[in-house]
Parts: sequence; structure tokens; C-alpha cells
Amino acid sequence: MPVQTIEADLTENSYKIGIAAARWNSFVTDKMLDGALDLLKSKGISEEDIIVVRCPGSYELPLTVKKLLDKVDGVIAIGAVIRGDTPHFDYVCNAVNRGISDLNLSSGKPVAFGVLTTDTVEQATIRADAESSKGNKGTEAALAVLEMISLTQQIDSL
Repeated sequence: MPVQTIEADLTENSYKIGIAAARWNSFVTDKMLDGALDLLKSKGISEEDIIVVRCPGSYELPLTVKKLLDKVDGVIAIGAVIRGDTPHFDYVCNAVNRGISDLNLSSGKPVAFGVLTTDTVEQATIRADAESSKGNKGTEAALAVLEMISLTQQIDSL
């Protein structure tokens, strides 16, 4: 008997997607949000099946994502935390990472981590630019959530 292999199938995309996007550092997160929306639409997700919630900052993303998870098949968390002169960066990064990771496991629904944690503004802007060698990380997070929804639904149906 051959080994059963499950891979993401992106041909049927009738999913409802949530996007929690931080307003803080909007010069970065707006571009990431645009990239995520463009990718979702290119994969056949209708505008009516996308819910975008703009929360104040990255620290607020886990709660925003948690609230969205009841309404959608998966959520893309978009934020940008840029290192400053105080330890605030470390606290925010750790809290967001832990919160999103915990939600992935506790909810059973995919949450894509589209949160930049960079040392400089330049690093953040490069990772939000579709034309850069790093690509738009919002686009990548959108693709990841679609793939994970497909995979989890297939696994659940075994």
C-alpha cells in the first residue's frame, strides 16, 4: 500500500479569511496588507469572504486574531515591530509570538505569522516590498494560511 501524502490544494478556495493588521508602523503594514489582499484575490477568494480588522499595534494582534477565529477558516496576522532604544521591542515580540503560536494550537485553525520583527526601518520596508529580493511578507503569510487551511481540512477529513 503506498504512503498517503497530503499536500495543499489551492484549486478550491471557498474559504473565509480574516486579516488582523496592526496600524502601528502602517507605512510597512499597509503594504503587507495590500500584498495579502492581492494574493487572496488572485487565488479566488472573494472580497465578501475577507474580513480585515485594523488593531492599534502588534501587541494587540493575538486578541484580535482570537476574536476573528470564530468567524473565519483562518487568519493572517500582520504587524511590524522595529527595534528601538529600549527593551520594549523584546516584550512585544515575545508576547505576539507566544500569543499567535498559542492560538494556532488551541483553536485548531491556522493563523499565519506575518509579523516583522526587524532591527531597522530599512529591514522592515524591504520585507514589505513585493519588488525586493525578500518579497512581501504579507503575501507570503496569505499563501501560508491558504495552504494550512487546505492541509488541516484534509487531515480532519481522514
